[in-house]
Amino acid sequence: MPNNKLAKLLTDTLTPGLNLFNPWHDRCDDDMPCDGPDARLARLAAHLNCKPKFILCGEAPSHRGCRHSGIAFTSECQLLAGEIPRISKMNGRLTIRDKPYSERSATVVWDELRKLRIKESTILWNALPMHPHEKEKPHSNRTPRSEEIKKGKPALERLLREFPSATVIAVGRKAERSLKSMGVCAEYVRHPAHGGEAKFRQKLKRLVSGQSA
Repeated sequence: MPNNKLAKLLTDTLTPGLNLFNPWHDRCDDDMPCDGPDARLARLAAHLNCKPKFILCGEAPSHRGCRHSGIAFTSECQLLAGEIPRISKMNGRLTIRDKPYSERSATVVWDELRKLRIKESTILWNALPMHPHEKEKPHSNRTPRSEEIKKGKPALERLLREFPSATVIAVGRKAERSLKSMGVCAEYVRHPAHGGEAKFRQKLKRLVSGQSA
């Protein structure tokens, strides 16, 4: 069964902020009528319905990924293809744009989880779960500020309490710093964006291999 209670607990901790889009509360101007906050919350609940061996924590959602999917490192294209564990293949589009949203980092992350055979036992989250965008440019991405990252700490702390045996992996330095500030000893991997794909794959493979040894 979907983990509705945990999904609601996590998203209810998020406080609004200027130029921050909450995927599980706000509507986007290119949402299909059948998609929106409730649908994204339902997908998050399904994603959380496992006993994870790994929790990968990124920095923040992008306008091509979690903003519309409701799941970190996950795009509309992947949902339409039925590639995401515990989530049924979508019968229709999530957005009104001509082509479904695709995100390179999402593609890399799920491809590597599949190759390492851990996609069924991994949960994805972000240090800042809300999408940071430029003023009056909702379909843009920007680096979250330190005070914005702090808005995500209550949800992240709650998620980690729920799954204390999971290995926590920080995807990128901002996620690593946020976790360290909470006293969490997390493994670090390079974020796959901006030329980091090869290092992300190599380090994640070493970490997973070490856990399996």
